[in-house]
Amino acid sequence: MPKEDKITLDAEVTEALPDAKFRVRLQNNQEILAYVSGKMRKFFIRILPGDRVTIEMSPYDMTKGRIIYRF
Repeated sequence: MPKEDKITLDAEVTEALPDAKFRVRLQNNQEILAYVSGKMRKFFIRILPGDRVTIEMSPYDMTKGRIIYRF
C-alpha cells in the first residue's frame, strides 16, 4: 500500500471541540477525533453536531481523521 493512499469514510459529527476539532461516529459506531481540512477552514464552512461528513483517514493511525466534505 503506497504512503499516499487514504481511507475515505462517511461519519456523523457528535461533538464540537475547541480548535476546530470534532468527535465523529463512523458507520461501525467507532468514535474518532477529526479536524477540518484547510479548504473548509479557508471558505468558512461551518460544521455542527449532527452533520453528516466525509472523513479521510490514514491507514497507519485509525484514531484520527480529516473532515473533507459536509453533506
